[in-house]
Amino acid sequence: MAMNWGVFRTRALTALLFVAVMSAGLFTNLQLFFLLFTIIHFGCWYEYQKLMVILYPQYETISSFHRYGVRIAGWAGMLLATSDQIALWNISLAAVGFWILLLFAFILPIAEILFTKELNAKNALVSLIGLVYISLSFSLIIHLRSGAIWLSDQPGDGLNSFFDSFTAVIGGFYIPIMMIASIWMNDTFAYIVGSFIGKTPLSAISPKKTWEGTIGGVLLCVGIMTYVGFTQHAWPDYLLIALISSIAGTFGDLFESKLKRMAGVKDSGHFMPGHGGFLDRFDSLLFAIPCVWLYVFLFMR
Repeated sequence: MAMNWGVFRTRALTALLFVAVMSAGLFTNLQLFFLLFTIIHFGCWYEYQKLMVILYPQYETISSFHRYGVRIAGWAGMLLATSDQIALWNISLAAVGFWILLLFAFILPIAEILFTKELNAKNALVSLIGLVYISLSFSLIIHLRSGAIWLSDQPGDGLNSFFDSFTAVIGGFYIPIMMIASIWMNDTFAYIVGSFIGKTPLSAISPKKTWEGTIGGVLLCVGIMTYVGFTQHAWPDYLLIALISSIAGTFGDLFESKLKRMAGVKDSGHFMPGHGGFLDRFDSLLFAIPCVWLYVFLFMR
């Protein structure tokens, strides 16, 4: 696969602007972080439902309350994941999220019965998959960023005590940044390595991806992140989070490519020239977040 310099320049310029916007949300505070992922959450849901209408035309028959209700219910899960770390007018957003989620858990099924001409279990399943695929993932990254996963923990022993000593270095603020940086590096290196030496297709789902590029991307990403980890005296976590993010992110990319191939579309949207839509940009992250969260929950608490 030869390097297409025109495409590379377009992707690079768009990525620079994208990185600037992302950095403002990632490095400022939890409030801006939450706002950033709120926008991403609703953008992903919009594109997901468009794809589902193509794949399952009957999904278009859902009521407006269903269409927007599942998005708001998913967002309520993100509010709940702030774990009392954000308050508005002395009201915890987590508490607001709990009541919105509880409300929609009762109202959505009733509204579906009253306002839908024909009940369809597949429509409900499609929305449920969207809640797990999109909303749960973004709720978990909010939970990681809030640091709540460590707040009530007691010092452990064995492997847990080994990781406890690094909590101050790689707490909630750093985990999402490490994960996102790993995915970006893996994608970039995989593209460059694959462009120069890639010959063996990785999967029929995404013919442009090669084994050489995929392996090169993972190795370079893990190598760089491990080196950074040495400077922070926390290299095991950097290594493992980079490895998990790279591998899970690759599967996330393939999964979204499969959805697009089934729907017969090139991109899920067009909000970023050269990069496609929200799902195109965050497909890797959607798979990486639950895997990294699970690693943190099991070994870093």
